[in-house]
Order: sequence, then structure tokens, then C-alpha cells
Amino acid sequence: MNLNFEFATATRIIFGNLSVEKLPDLIASMGNNILLVTGKNTDRAEEVLSKIQKRDCRIAIFSVESEPTTTIIDGGINLARVEGCNLVVGLGGGSVIDSAKAIAAMVPNKGELLDYLEVIGQGKALVDDPLPCIAVPTTSGTGAEVTKNSVIKSVEHNVKVSLRSNKMYPDVALVDPVLTHSMSPELTASTGVDALTHLLETFVSNQANPFVDLLCREGMERVSTSLERVYKNGEDVEARENMSMASMLGGMALANVKLGAVHGFAGPMGGMFPIAHGAVCACLLPPVMKVNIKAIKERNEVERLKKYDVLAKILTGDRIACAEDAIGWVNALIEDLNIPSLSKFGLATADFSELVKKAKVSSSMKGNPVLLDDEELMTILEKSL
Repeated sequence: MNLNFEFATATRIIFGNLSVEKLPDLIASMGNNILLVTGKNTDRAEEVLSKIQKRDCRIAIFSVESEPTTTIIDGGINLARVEGCNLVVGLGGGSVIDSAKAIAAMVPNKGELLDYLEVIGQGKALVDDPLPCIAVPTTSGTGAEVTKNSVIKSVEHNVKVSLRSNKMYPDVALVDPVLTHSMSPELTASTGVDALTHLLETFVSNQANPFVDLLCREGMERVSTSLERVYKNGEDVEARENMSMASMLGGMALANVKLGAVHGFAGPMGGMFPIAHGAVCACLLPPVMKVNIKAIKERNEVERLKKYDVLAKILTGDRIACAEDAIGWVNALIEDLNIPSLSKFGLATADFSELVKKAKVSSSMKGNPVLLDDEELMTILEKSL
């Protein structure tokens, strides 16, 4: 395992129940002309707004009602520039926080958004520092509050890609598990599996290191004991705390090492079909694990197989569990969470060739523990339907 590594995350992390009460003071200390990015439901934003309006500052609200697209981000950038905003606050799920980070990054930088996007754009580096940014998640899955990228959909290219820079870590990640209590069971399930996938893929990544492993072990243990609990009882305070922590740890991990084939496919798939990211992860995770484990054995990658054995023990709680047991555990979890198969969203075998082609050039695929050939990638898709 690589013992040489770097690690970066948000400048400041505030974690705890009811910590959102600190937000007005934080905002007032960081800027006086705020862009408040929120989701469809603006109730929480209105609560914050009512507390901040008593301060000497201006606030513009930008609502993100779907997964961020290049058009949506451009709209937010224009609003922030017109209003002369000097602070961006993202209060919502992963889409909201990704939007907030992208807007904060692009406002001071010249050129078009496409110039800076990976895969479909030029992938230019940000020159100027982003506007200060506060990230406040209301879901527990993406870990976007502690990552350095924003996932953005290009409708024109039918793909999701990243705007990525070491400059894009939020200045403050304020994680209040209480804000996640209102998530529906369905959203709890899909976002929870997203968090699990981040932790699992970074743990077995070909870029893994001992420090990230510590985060992944802790996060997977929390998911293994809490995701089903909180799916069945959304008011389970301890389980909500554990999932918020696991989500944040997964975000820290993926910001520092690349993921794998699940997310390699998830970007193209999310661009081509109206499928929630967490549902994509849920359907792809077991077949990716199965194909990876088989490929690792065939290539005699002993150390990589040991990582799967370890994660099997963590997830199952069984000290003698082996790699294949992890697949069974994840399959059972997804069945219990009632997440629909990809075929329900319109994915068909006719789409496989295009998906494989796009996945092979994705950034995430570079972290997969072994290099998979086209036949192995096709097998994953076949088993995911």
C-alpha cells in the first residue's frame, strides 16, 4: 500500500445536532452580500433569511430544482455577478452544494464554464480563488460539503462531468444531522447507498492509502449498523448522526483518492437517463464488486483481494467473512431498501456499448482496483439490469 500521500478537506468542519443555529453568525462574519443556494423547498432558506435580514447584509436566493446542469450553473454565476455577491452558501442536498461550489468557483474566473469542465471541456485550472463558500447538507450521501468538485450534467453531451479544483473545498462545512430527519425513506435509501459506495470504492481504490482507509473503515461500520435502521425509522437520532458522519467521511475519502467502476458508469448513465445517482450506485455496486473480485483473482492480485476480505468483515460483522460475503451483504441491503432496478428507468442492452465507451474515459474509472476490459465492463451492465 502507498505510504506516500496528501490529504485535504474543507477548511473548517462544524458537526453536530442543531449546529445549523450557528449559520447566521457564520454568514455575518464572512460576507455582507450573500448568494443563498437552495433546493425546491425554500422553507429552510426562509428560516435562515429571516434571521440574517436583521444583520447589515444583502441576500439573493438561487433555487436549484434538479441535478445541476451547465445552464443552471450559468444562471447562478450570472446572478451572483450581477448582485456583486461576496459569499455563497449552499443549503440543501448534494445538487445544491455542488451548484454552490461551482458558482463560487466560477464567479471570479474568466471564460465559460465549459472551459473548466473535465472530459467534455478543456479542463482548464482555476486561476483565481473562488468566493468564500459555506456548505450545509440536508441529506447524507454525497459528502459534497467536503469535496473539491461539482458534478454537473451537460444535456448537450448526455453526460455528467466534474468541475474540479483544489481551490473548491468549502471554507466551512456545517453538518447538522437534524436537517436530514425530513428525508423520505426512498431518499434516505438512495443517498445512504451513495455514501456506502464512496467509502467502499475508495477503500479498494488503486490509490488507497492508510489515512483514507481509516476514514473508510469508520464510515462503513456506521453505515452497516445504521442505514437499514434509519430507512425504517427516520427519527432514529443516533442512526441519522451515523449516516451524516459516514457521508462526510466518504466525501473526505473521494476527494483524496479516485473511486472506481461504479462511479465510472454513474456519470454517463446519469447523463443519459433520469435516474437518481444513489439508485445507479445501488444497482451497479454488487455487479462491480463481483466482476472486480473475479478479475483480481484471475490476475492474482493478492493484496487487493485482502482489501475486499477486510471490508466483508466490516460490513457483515463476521470475523471470518471473505470477499464474496460482502457481495451477498450488499445485495441483501439493496433488496431490503427496495431500490428499483435500472431497467425500470429505461436502460436497455442497446445502450451498453455507448455506456462502456463513455465510462472508460471517465475520471473515476482510473481508481478501479484493476483495469477492466470491455467484456468485463459489459458483464457489469448485464448484471445490473
